[in-house]
Amino acid sequence: MTRPARTIDVAALIDQRRLSPFNYRLIVLSWVLTFFDGLDMSMISYTAPYMRDDLNLTTAMLGNIFAAGTAGMMIGGLGCGLIADRIGRRPMVIVTSFAFGLLTMATAFAQTYPQLLALRFLDGLAIGGMFPIAWALNIEFVPTRLRAGIVAIVMLGFALGGVVAAPLTNWLGPIYGWQAVYIVGGASTIVGAAVVALGLPESVRFLTSRQVKLDLLVATLKRLEPSVDARVGDHFVLGDEPSVKPHFELRDLFTGKLKVITPMLWLAFFASSLAAYTLSNWIPSILEELEVPRNVAGLVAATGVLAGSLAGVVLMLAQSRLGLTFVAWIPALATVVSLVLGLGFVPQQFFLFVVVLQKTLVSTAHMAILSIAGTFYPSSIRASGGGWASAVAKIGAVVGPMATGLVLASGIPILRSFAIIAICPAILCTCLIVIGLTVKESAKSQTADQT
Repeated sequence: MTRPARTIDVAALIDQRRLSPFNYRLIVLSWVLTFFDGLDMSMISYTAPYMRDDLNLTTAMLGNIFAAGTAGMMIGGLGCGLIADRIGRRPMVIVTSFAFGLLTMATAFAQTYPQLLALRFLDGLAIGGMFPIAWALNIEFVPTRLRAGIVAIVMLGFALGGVVAAPLTNWLGPIYGWQAVYIVGGASTIVGAAVVALGLPESVRFLTSRQVKLDLLVATLKRLEPSVDARVGDHFVLGDEPSVKPHFELRDLFTGKLKVITPMLWLAFFASSLAAYTLSNWIPSILEELEVPRNVAGLVAATGVLAGSLAGVVLMLAQSRLGLTFVAWIPALATVVSLVLGLGFVPQQFFLFVVVLQKTLVSTAHMAILSIAGTFYPSSIRASGGGWASAVAKIGAVVGPMATGLVLASGIPILRSFAIIAICPAILCTCLIVIGLTVKESAKSQTADQT
């Protein structure tokens, strides 16, 4: 017996449920992707000393190579986000993951500085394109209260990939050369992409917002919540997004409370990425210049990333209860530690510990801002909103490594580079406070309107 068509609020369905095996499978698949994303992107930091020796690269050249990858990520995040908001999350995630695996392998065959520049840029296009879409896909399957925490957990995969890049380089680099690191990393990524392609779902919020592939929408909803009585003839809506637009326009990012949140997010992304990518790319080389053994320098950098990522997950899980102003304490502490370190106030016996602490705080703060970005935008423009924020972030990620290369080449005392970085977490702290206050005011206004 057939029943009459009824209206199903997909947003309410998702918000009223707990995480299920479906969500855990999606998180695992996203972990696979972001792990190799982090591995492929971070390898350049640890292989750079080997490349410098093998290809006679200067400090400025290394800075440009670092920047080429992040410039590609900037454009990839923007372009792929726009495409994903039109054709879907799943196809773009699969295409970009296979692409950066192949391009990472191709990097092993670069023999000149221009070839390295070109390959790092193209690799960055694919890596940057996948990242904001993976955030959006996970956000759109979980309740609003868990979004920031889930993104932080997914981001942990990226961080772990970056951590593995250090021991992988220490293992393969001295014996087989830096090229072996890229071959192993790229081949592993391709295998991971194939696994993900078999099980990655399409976003139900995307399908609802576009009113496309309703048979796939119904099938995915039943995988998400087997008890749901959904049929192709039903009317599917997003109750928390009453005005869904068919096409993205840039001004959509500046409507209502977003007119404050979006500029603050962009500034926060820029400053945080400048600090995070500068430290990620340059710490191994800086520590080596300070006569720290090459393998120790790599492990110090990797330890800071891992500690920061784990702390970031805890922070984002607590953020839903404590608010963004609480999160702002992390970049505030990063500012103080960076100044103390860069001005030479740290005794030699504690130096490496404080370097790890600084990297941990900067990484934690960076994960915090990345984790909350997609939570402020509706489904119809979420990938585009994340893509634009990611693109602005990559401007900082491009500027930071290049500027640091020029600073180090200028002869300035190398410790001062840590102090200069303190400017970035200070800006991030300010932006988080402003965003937190804006969200509170918006919530108060909505409550007053409802009463």
